[in-house]
Amino acid sequence: MPLDEDAVAAIYREHGPMLRRVVWRATSDPDRVDDIVQEVILRVWRQAPETDNLRAYLITTARHLIVDQYRASARRPQQAQLVEVAEPDSAIDRALDQVLVEEALGRLQPNHREIVRCLYYERLSVAETAERVGVPEGTVKSRAYYAVRNLRAVLDEMGVTR
Repeated sequence: MPLDEDAVAAIYREHGPMLRRVVWRATSDPDRVDDIVQEVILRVWRQAPETDNLRAYLITTARHLIVDQYRASARRPQQAQLVEVAEPDSAIDRALDQVLVEEALGRLQPNHREIVRCLYYERLSVAETAERVGVPEGTVKSRAYYAVRNLRAVLDEMGVTR
């Protein structure tokens, strides 16, 4: 005869953390830990074991489940893992992105556009950009900050969301 829900909940509250630690040491897989602990508690609920040492019963049941899963996995072929693969951008998407960015850059102030071109397109350092433009490094940093901020605002106005 199965135990009532309150008794099972009390068993889970009292022994659940210990059981999770035991299963974690044996598997180190958070998904398997959850599955095994739930299965152990389900078996306690269904079987209502009469034992003097419930803790030992729980650990033994968890051990049996771990061994059973290990043996079953050895007989089955490896399960394939689903991996998210990003779709490669098409040439058309890249061309459209380039047109949008060029249009957005055209809307920036000339001094901001020059800083963006040096730092982000030509990959010059702040010092090299300062030397080329003829302004102090702090000015380059300040203009870069405002240029990127304004570029974001322009792209938002254009409806670009990515």
